[in-house]
Amino acid sequence: MAPLRVLILGGSAEASALARLLADDDRFAPVLSLAGRTKAPVLPPIPHRIGGFGGVESLARWLGDPGADLLVCATHPFAAQMRRNAVEAARRTGTPMLIVERPAWSPVEGDSWTGVADMAQAAQALGQAPRRVLLTVGRKDLAPFVEAPQHDYLIRSIDAPPAEGLPPRAQVITARPPFGEACERRLLEARRIEVVVTKNSGGGDTAAKLAAARALSLPVILVERPLAPDLSGLDVQHAVDGPEALAWLEARHEAASRLLRV
Repeated sequence: MAPLRVLILGGSAEASALARLLADDDRFAPVLSLAGRTKAPVLPPIPHRIGGFGGVESLARWLGDPGADLLVCATHPFAAQMRRNAVEAARRTGTPMLIVERPAWSPVEGDSWTGVADMAQAAQALGQAPRRVLLTVGRKDLAPFVEAPQHDYLIRSIDAPPAEGLPPRAQVITARPPFGEACERRLLEARRIEVVVTKNSGGGDTAAKLAAARALSLPVILVERPLAPDLSGLDVQHAVDGPEALAWLEARHEAASRLLRV
């Protein structure tokens, strides 16, 4: 049988892991799509495209031509609009879909977390008194913190945010995960950080800052994940990592092979 055509919507470590697992696997013809939000993304060992689709209509057209037999949504947990578009495009085209999402972080003994719904609430939770803040929420979500200019922010992101969009008392460091706990602890101590603000992205690559904050008894303001889209009427399954996603693809391939043998 012909290889199954798979469109992978990437932007996560899980998408990259799946791409590596699919390299040289002739059962599948995958394409990894990257949104292009980072200037120098780590390119996969499979065919790929860079840049958004421009909305539901364009994504649905792509699923029809050049075409995909299966859709894997392995975007970042906070890429809410892309996930909504993927769900609607799969619904319109009848494309079987897998959502790959790593588990969210959960507090353990010694953590001092405050969960908030969005960035505006995170900025408000810092309070009125000036604080030294480690801010790791991405370079596109800084506007609410500009409205809280009394704090000293240390902003870490893969690419530097535009200077005009920074809070007035902000310093920027660029770095790409994974990060180790010892390095995170040294950073928090050297910069005299008093509170950490981050997204509940889950996964191991960026969890070390939480362990370091726990060790130093620092509070963490954690922005919770956006609500999941409505999945009614979809042929959809879930996985938490690359190997589980590969198992789903293999099951789909076996099912298609059985139909041809009948």
